[in-house]
Amino acid sequence: MIATVSRRLGLRRGAYAVWVVALLVYVLAVFHRSSLAVAGLDATERFGIGAAQLSTFTVLQLVVYAGMQIPVGLALDRFGPRAVILTGVLTLSVAQVGFAFATSYPVALAARIAVGAGDAMVFVCVLRLVANWFAPHRVPLMTQLTGISGQAGMILAAVPMTWALHHVGWTTAYLVTAAVGLVLAFALVVVVHDRPGMRRHLGPPLEVRGLGRRVRDAWADDGTRLGFWTHFSTQFSGTVLGILWGYPFFVRGEHASPAFAAFLLTLLTLATMASGPFLAWLTSHRPYHRSSTTVAIIAAIACSWAAVLLWPGDAPYWLLVVMVVVTAVGGPASMVGFDFVRTFGSAERAGLATSLVNTGGFIASLCTMLAIGVVLDVLTPAGTDAYPSDAFGWAMAVQAVPWALGITMILRHRGVMRRKLAATAPEMLEAMRRGESVSV
Repeated sequence: MIATVSRRLGLRRGAYAVWVVALLVYVLAVFHRSSLAVAGLDATERFGIGAAQLSTFTVLQLVVYAGMQIPVGLALDRFGPRAVILTGVLTLSVAQVGFAFATSYPVALAARIAVGAGDAMVFVCVLRLVANWFAPHRVPLMTQLTGISGQAGMILAAVPMTWALHHVGWTTAYLVTAAVGLVLAFALVVVVHDRPGMRRHLGPPLEVRGLGRRVRDAWADDGTRLGFWTHFSTQFSGTVLGILWGYPFFVRGEHASPAFAAFLLTLLTLATMASGPFLAWLTSHRPYHRSSTTVAIIAAIACSWAAVLLWPGDAPYWLLVVMVVVTAVGGPASMVGFDFVRTFGSAERAGLATSLVNTGGFIASLCTMLAIGVVLDVLTPAGTDAYPSDAFGWAMAVQAVPWALGITMILRHRGVMRRKLAATAPEMLEAMRRGESVSV
């Protein structure tokens, strides 16, 4: 009895040690992803570029991140999370060294592309480690805590990075962040195992001829499709606000003060972090209603935006606060998509399926950001660079398209999945109705 308890305690400590080290790598990846936000002015002076070229850094980095998801998923299923996340953190460190010494725009752009590639290898690997090391009923909470803790990378990129750029200079600041990656790479080698009792777990070999079939098989899983559309329709609105269009919309579209606009963007991050644990508790105790919960969240986000956009004149500050808080819940809600993969997907294709789900929100975000820009350009009079306030109402309304599409596809694939379970695994369906954590 004592030996059994000791083994369980040892396994639990080992699980948390693995998670903490992998989580620190994820926080560092988010830091690298966000660090350019506070270095924008320095970058324009260092590389002699304008606003359009500066925005290319971020857009191209996100495109590379999304485009790398399928290769990363295939590598994850073949080589295991430890090897892939180690490759990711080393790629990030090399990229930041290149960015530290870059003095020309092409070299800097290549370095940021490498940042996007390294970043793409981290998050899905952390989620696989969580699924491998923790009991099923704890996975939703640990997944949410992973996503919430990643927000710390954005905070670190805002304050310490600003201080470092102003006090030690561009090259030293980025070299220090690269050195942190090397330290974490060493910790990964020492601490992280792919699963309990197994330092490295290799999947079936990859064959070029069979890659297309593996992708099709992963996409055909009910959990993958349901997870993809969940991630697609919940994450993008907060991402659009936080990364690109939030500040211009609040200041130019709603005539809020710059200070209040900055407060709203800070509130977006804080509300995202605060809502995650509750949503994790709710979905882990009510697994049968996970899809209904996400649909309700999407509808609430859409309604809050409709209230702001349809308000006569400028929306009051209290309504903007409500809209931002409700929109922020979409971030934790997107994490539910990964739980569908764990519950209904194939273990052999879990890495690829998780990566496919992870592309959903980024595809929706990029398409929405582009569509908003197009609408603003069309509605802005020729010869002026200032977007008119009424143009923002029409531009932000394009979000209705991915919301409607996402809800439609969630309800469709949920229906298909439930009918299959009723026919082939009714006991699993009943277990979820009772609030039990299950998996295929």
